[in-house]
Amino acid sequence: MSNIVAIVGRPNVGKSTFFNRLIQRREAIVDAVSGVTRDRHYGKTDWNGKEFSLIDTGGYVVGSDDIFEAEIDKQVELAIDEADAIIFMVDVESGVTGMDEDVANLLRRVDKPVFLVVNKVDNAKRAEDAVEFYALGLGEYYTVAGINGSGTGDLLDAVVAALPEKEEVEESELPRFAVVGRPNAGKSSFINALIGEDRYIVTDIAGTTRDAIDTKYNRFGFEFNLVDTAGIRRKSKVKEDLEFYSVMRSVRAIEHADVCLLVLDANRGFDGQVQNIFWLAERNRKGIVILVNKWDLVEKDHKSTKEYEKAIRKQIAPFTDVPIVFISAMTKQRIYKAIETAVEVYQNRTKKIKTSTLNEIFLPLIENYPPPAYKGKFVKIKYVMQLPTPQPQFAFFCNLPQYVKDPYKRFLENKLREHFDFTGVPVSVYMRKK
Repeated sequence: MSNIVAIVGRPNVGKSTFFNRLIQRREAIVDAVSGVTRDRHYGKTDWNGKEFSLIDTGGYVVGSDDIFEAEIDKQVELAIDEADAIIFMVDVESGVTGMDEDVANLLRRVDKPVFLVVNKVDNAKRAEDAVEFYALGLGEYYTVAGINGSGTGDLLDAVVAALPEKEEVEESELPRFAVVGRPNAGKSSFINALIGEDRYIVTDIAGTTRDAIDTKYNRFGFEFNLVDTAGIRRKSKVKEDLEFYSVMRSVRAIEHADVCLLVLDANRGFDGQVQNIFWLAERNRKGIVILVNKWDLVEKDHKSTKEYEKAIRKQIAPFTDVPIVFISAMTKQRIYKAIETAVEVYQNRTKKIKTSTLNEIFLPLIENYPPPAYKGKFVKIKYVMQLPTPQPQFAFFCNLPQYVKDPYKRFLENKLREHFDFTGVPVSVYMRKK
């Protein structure tokens, strides 16, 4: 499991610029997938060979100035709970502000590595001005210029050195299914319905479960680990609807799962927060099953399921090959179907296809529909194979990989889905030089 590093601080100190700087090398690769600009505040990066997840809290604060302070305090508290290291960013131009002091007060009590980073230090005069940040009582600070990246190397060396070594979790052979979704969508009720005992106390207050709990599930001939993220937090701390919270909580569970069961409340629909979690799972190349919960409470006519499903598929395009199951955790309607579907998606994700079979199917197909010529040059695809990765990735070997554009890769992906069932699983198609 990778470490989580959170960037905190008041608005406009340059958190997002800094975040984008660190992520961009990776983002370029990660986001070659149909331009995922949807959730710009979470990413993976690595430094000196150590990979970690980075969360920019800045993207999640909304509200007027007076709300800002309360929101930022909440985010810092969440980051303190959840992250393995915290980057606290301040701005040399405005000096120490009251809000900076508030954040520093919260951070001084923490026994996790905290890095005070003074941003916008791009000349010697400003480097001298940075001295006043000693007043925050957080000890040494790092000076950086988010715009051109100077100083980030030293900072990252220190951050990576301070990250705790993650114990390799005993990888059991069992598939891991994570139940994710926004607070109050019915994740705990769903798990209780499955396990058949109220092991989690389910109440109407969002967030009564405290820790991501793994439950071994063994019924109806299925065996797997259930990872529950149901509203894990201390109620007193975090207001109902903090988007940052849902994402922060889901990150660990998703990164560590094989299949994500995304539970949403039928009455609230597939809103922004649910979409964020969906794209988080997609970007981590996990299997996905969408569970529309509380379906028993929805006023229905003969076509409501179809309409509802169509609306969701529209929002998750181009990755529309995802199973959607309408359930009710309360009446246990289609609970079993949900698990059956998750097991199928897991099997699709771990499916290995023989190279000979791939070539038999794809070479004639590609001959009939070759990639469009580019600048008068013809692309010839000679050979295709599946890569030995945990999730489905395919390499097509050709003479001019750089000329094969996204629409053709999508065509190949759709053909893969047509011939071999990859429902619920992101499929990656790479062009390689023969």
